[in-house]
Amino acid sequence: MESNKKILIVDDDNFLLDMYALKFSKSNFDVATASGPEEALSKLRSGFSPDVILLDIVMPVMDGFEMMEKMKEEGLAGEAIRIILSNRGQPSDIARGEALGASGYIVKASSTPTEVIDKVGSIIKDRK
Repeated sequence: MESNKKILIVDDDNFLLDMYALKFSKSNFDVATASGPEEALSKLRSGFSPDVILLDIVMPVMDGFEMMEKMKEEGLAGEAIRIILSNRGQPSDIARGEALGASGYIVKASSTPTEVIDKVGSIIKDRK
């Protein structure tokens, strides 16, 4: 049996963070959370190496796009599959996410938590 995938979930909404952490852990993921890009970058800089990073775009101080730019600049989590989970689903946002290395873009408002987990799972399979 394959070992659990490590996922880092980054969202400033603590309710969603806790809910997704619970859902992903029940789906055999090793879950780490960060309540914003600063905390996520700190974990990555200290050597944490997730298989998947699931991040929101709209967050105070630094948005998800800026976090992805910093990760690229600093060479952090280069092997991690980056998936955006946001309420912003405009084509320009999706294109920007892809340009920054996102392997997937999930719109929160049009996906149930179970659908989010299924989509993350299929993105992981596609990357193998």
